Amino acid sequence: MVALRPSLSARSLGTAVLSLLYSFSAASAGLASGGLSVTLNDVPYYISPFPSGSVSVHKNSLKGVPAVFGFKPVTVIQGAAAQGDIQALLAKWDESDDVFQPAFTRAIFLAGCKGSCKPKTQTISGASSEILPLSATTIPSGPYFLETDTGSLYPVYRLYEDFAGAFMQALIHTPDGKFQPMSAQIAGSAALTVGVPSRLYFTKTAAKPLAGVRLGVKDIYRLAGVKGSNGNRAWYDLYPAATYTGPAIQRLIDAGAVVVGTQKTSQFANGEGATADWVDYHSPFNPRGDGYQDPASSSAGAGSSVGSYEWLDIALGSDTGGSIRGPAGVQGLFGNRPSHGMVSLDNVMPLSPTLDTAGFLVRDTAIWDAANAALYGSNYTSLASSKPKYPKTIRTINFPTNPGTSAASKLLVNFANSLAAFVGGTVTPLNLATEWTATGPKGAPALAQYLNTTYPVLITKEQIQLVREPFYRDYAAAHDGRRPFVNPVPLARWGYGDTVSASQLQDQYDAKASFMKWFNKEILPPVADPKQCSSGLVLYVGSNGGQNPRNLYGGGPGVPFGFSSGRISVLAEVPDSVFPIGEVLSRSAITAHDEALPVAVDIMAAKGCDGLLVKLAQDLVKAGIIAEPKAGGSIKGGAILMRRGLGLADVWN
Repeated sequence: MVALRPSLSARSLGTAVLSLLYSFSAASAGLASGGLSVTLNDVPYYISPFPSGSVSVHKNSLKGVPAVFGFKPVTVIQGAAAQGDIQALLAKWDESDDVFQPAFTRAIFLAGCKGSCKPKTQTISGASSEILPLSATTIPSGPYFLETDTGSLYPVYRLYEDFAGAFMQALIHTPDGKFQPMSAQIAGSAALTVGVPSRLYFTKTAAKPLAGVRLGVKDIYRLAGVKGSNGNRAWYDLYPAATYTGPAIQRLIDAGAVVVGTQKTSQFANGEGATADWVDYHSPFNPRGDGYQDPASSSAGAGSSVGSYEWLDIALGSDTGGSIRGPAGVQGLFGNRPSHGMVSLDNVMPLSPTLDTAGFLVRDTAIWDAANAALYGSNYTSLASSKPKYPKTIRTINFPTNPGTSAASKLLVNFANSLAAFVGGTVTPLNLATEWTATGPKGAPALAQYLNTTYPVLITKEQIQLVREPFYRDYAAAHDGRRPFVNPVPLARWGYGDTVSASQLQDQYDAKASFMKWFNKEILPPVADPKQCSSGLVLYVGSNGGQNPRNLYGGGPGVPFGFSSGRISVLAEVPDSVFPIGEVLSRSAITAHDEALPVAVDIMAAKGCDGLLVKLAQDLVKAGIIAEPKAGGSIKGGAILMRRGLGLADVWN
């Protein structure tokens, strides 16, 4: 039996009727549709307000199909699929697509019939289905809701609860190339509702390699029709929706990616702790382990969502000082800080244009490669169909050498040795400070001293000029000279930047340039052969499975002084990718149980060798040295703690 009803998000019959799929001109009070939410066999759906096409059908031919407010669930089958075994095809759809279900097959519009083709009844999966001819060739295969009064077919979105608190806004594409908020809500604990379209609507081609790939976007990238926040409520309220989509996002859309929403960032993309620093918005939840570990930042929503949701394929973040690599490490995902300058960051909020990069958090290495190729264009060389000549020089920074020290050390040492064996090379420890003293510029201070203030000076001085000053000016003009609220961390960093002189800023530009020139010559020079690209690989620990509980209060906000392994790629402009290599058990003070937390390694290659690192990930997965992570409470999958077990209704019953 098929049960179809309006969902709770319709709120009332009056609201639901007014949000039916009609559009009215300004002359009729400017009334426009926001779509309609329904439930089909206890699965929540959103009916798009934008039709994909229309069909001619007599109402009486669909008498047996359930309806709500004049909308009936139907299926379209196009192309060669229409000539095959319908039942086998639909069974495959039901298995592969999370939006489609057999309840949509009570009425099937079948393409490819000639003019003599007549409606007929056929038994599909044990139920009676009306098979009707379809002449339209532009309506993609998949599930739809048919508006019986007009014959219009509307795409459907499966609705999911954002229980991890990763998203800022759920979005749908509009026919004019813009976006609008998805007006749908299902039951959840202080959570947004996010909708995803059927994967059946999309077909991958050479021109659309990301067709149907579901993408979350960090809320510093501007999308046409969408208000942004940069993690700040005053910013969101002050500025209107963007009028155009930035080039980085547009490249992904042009390649077929489906943006399903914007995602939370720590404020103005500065690093913030979940409990101590997130004031304007609540920090997303890290799904791994006990569910209460810090998700890292600033691409916190990106990491949280890809770690939590199987229905999301990939998230676009940004990395200035570790904003992708941190979340990828603690949530056990692949993530990349690319070579600097790979794609235009116009229409993206800057932290420091000198250091800012755009990259991904992802579980699937094939999608990772395709997304990189789409985003970076000619600056990226995919080696997916090639056989690389991997460099044999493997160097490690601050890496454990004794596998017996801890479970994490065993994973790390075994990975380094397995990698070396895989490429036919050897592992050698690298002491960067010693190398700098021996081969660096004559008379230069020790590396830690030389680069101690480089990162904080660049991010504060550049963001003050490009973000804070125009923001303060605009807010004051709109609010009688007042200043907006800003979280403690950006305020502390900007305060430091105010003490830095122009000459000190220039000194740090010079220090960065000097280090980059040295590192790219002495440590990781490129090679001419594109199949090798890099003279070596440099490894450091991305995550050791340690705990950073979000329920602990931190100290006051500080300035990110110092130089560490994670700063190397930032200043040298080389690609730096996170590889999840396993997980270790750690006793949780919250659950009083041993919980699994990720262990990850960062791997750097020569500048411009981004494709080599992705291909290495693919080959290591194929060789069984590492595994692609899954969404869930563990990188092996499984229920997330907050979603595990019986609900109260089950207990009471």
